[in-house]
Amino acid sequence: MKLLLVMSAVLAVSLAQFVPVLKPIIPITAYSSDHSHDGTFSYSFTGGNGLTQSERGYVKNPGVKDAEANVVEGSYSYTSPEGVPISLRYFADETGFHAEGAHLPVAPPIPVAIQRSLEFIARQRAINPNYGRD
Repeated sequence: MKLLLVMSAVLAVSLAQFVPVLKPIIPITAYSSDHSHDGTFSYSFTGGNGLTQSERGYVKNPGVKDAEANVVEGSYSYTSPEGVPISLRYFADETGFHAEGAHLPVAPPIPVAIQRSLEFIARQRAINPNYGRD
């Protein structure tokens, strides 16, 4: 009898690792979406946990050869597990992805000597576009 009880306990412990941990379902409390056939779109939603997100996309300079670009702009915000409000704004276009948020790291300033060197190079390239490239 004791053997059966011990085997049952071992089996229960070994099977417990395969039982999925259920996470709470977070409802969407607000949602909107719009899109058109020209490629523009927008959407936004709010979650029951305070998460908000919105995004829109469009074509910049439509019909202008070599100047058309897809653009996406958006933002999201939530509260971190430590209780800190996080908010991020971003856009992406022909220049790349750009994000802004108080929680993001900031690059240190460019040292004066390097800044002067960059300005010197820019002045030289204004005179000779091939400066430093040969």
